[in-house]
Amino acid sequence: MTGTQRRRQLLDVARALFAEKGFDGASVEEIAHRAGVSKPVVYEHFGGKEGIYAVVVDREMDQLLSAITESLSEDMHPRTLLEHAAMALLDYVDTSTDGFRILVRDSPVASSTGTFSSLLSDIASHVEHILGVHFSSRGYDAKLAGLYAQALVGMVALTGQWWLDVRKPRKTDVAAHLVNLAWNGLSHLEHKPKVRR
Repeated sequence: MTGTQRRRQLLDVARALFAEKGFDGASVEEIAHRAGVSKPVVYEHFGGKEGIYAVVVDREMDQLLSAITESLSEDMHPRTLLEHAAMALLDYVDTSTDGFRILVRDSPVASSTGTFSSLLSDIASHVEHILGVHFSSRGYDAKLAGLYAQALVGMVALTGQWWLDVRKPRKTDVAAHLVNLAWNGLSHLEHKPKVRR
């Protein structure tokens, strides 16, 4: 293997191991064993468990933040933007389950520090900017956009953590119900919401 291929292999092995056992439960010895290399190879590429974990977490955070940022980049109706953002998170949970487990395992969403919390803060900043524009154009107080952004991002993130294990109802139904609650509020819930793609 080339150095790049070996590095990618070690990252894939470590990602699966961190998702399975968490940071504390994983070891350099097991990463090396599963990759079929000696421990010094892991140390050579990453300097140790902390180094490889940091790279795995950074990759996952970049992937999720990019997906959600892309979903919010188009100029469309605010409800559609919310649907796209909810689907982006649920798509990530569905297709990158190991990565999502790594992000949430050692950094609970309710915490004010940690990787997942900082990621949610970044996402909320994007949402706040978008909401601020829409609030201003509709005569609402744009200063409240941050509060609404935190509420929306938190609601979707906690639901994503719950859905990670239960996987029911279907992903599109989960997104539709999240948007239904956020868009209509409890007093105006639609009876059978659907994602409008």
